[in-house]
Amino acid sequence: MQLGKNATQPGLLTLTFAASLIALSGCESMPTMGGASGMVATGGAGGSTAEGANTQLERCSASLGTLAVQEDQAAPWWSVYAAHYPNLGSTTPVLRMLIQQSNCFVVVERGRTMENMKVERDLEKSGEMRAGSKFGRGQIVAADFTMSPSIQFAQKGTGGAGAAIGGLLGPVFGSISGGVRQNEAATTLLLIDNRSGVQISAAVGNAKNFDFNLFGGMFGGGGFGGAGGFTNTPEGKVLTAAFMDSYNQMVRAVRNYKTQTVKGGLGKGGQLRVGD
Repeated sequence: MQLGKNATQPGLLTLTFAASLIALSGCESMPTMGGASGMVATGGAGGSTAEGANTQLERCSASLGTLAVQEDQAAPWWSVYAAHYPNLGSTTPVLRMLIQQSNCFVVVERGRTMENMKVERDLEKSGEMRAGSKFGRGQIVAADFTMSPSIQFAQKGTGGAGAAIGGLLGPVFGSISGGVRQNEAATTLLLIDNRSGVQISAAVGNAKNFDFNLFGGMFGGGGFGGAGGFTNTPEGKVLTAAFMDSYNQMVRAVRNYKTQTVKGGLGKGGQLRVGD
């Protein structure tokens, strides 16, 4: 029996699409430098120059001071973050790059690399270092401010976007729509003045993205041939986007910064008096 043209097209299209995915799953292409798509934080920074920065990142024409980023790994949020996203690691490197790309602050080292700085100074003191190496006293730049990041929540698989996307794309893609999940994250940044201990600024940002569990939706499994790259959008993208949102909110606020004042002076008792 010969089927009509209209009856065969949807089935052939579905089979062709599936066959193409299976064929591609066994292929490996040469890496392309700078060819990754959907990256929130990318490029580089050198001094006040930024290269390839996200166009949504706020920038400053002049820096507002020196800044150290301090991630409190003893805080409750860190243990939850480390347990759920063990492969992502510290939030500090990407934050430091975003900050330098923005030119709003000059980043100074206050992390583990301080140990390497100490090693160089110890070598100089021992006399083993060449003359003129300029590792004398008084070289380290003070940090005017400290930025403290934290993650308020990072939830995987929220929402039910799969059915909606399947309905929009039609029957061919409907079979994979069940593998689409929404991820959400919210982050906080605190900015502290190191000389006074006063909080200069606080900002909360958020972001969301979607995981496309492609092969799991089509073939009813938790992935296809171990092709993990197709089953999840990297969690780091949504967290980085949330931190960029937090940072942008903070930059907008400090651009219009006005000092908080208390009658009589800060730390002099305040205006909320306690009775006898």
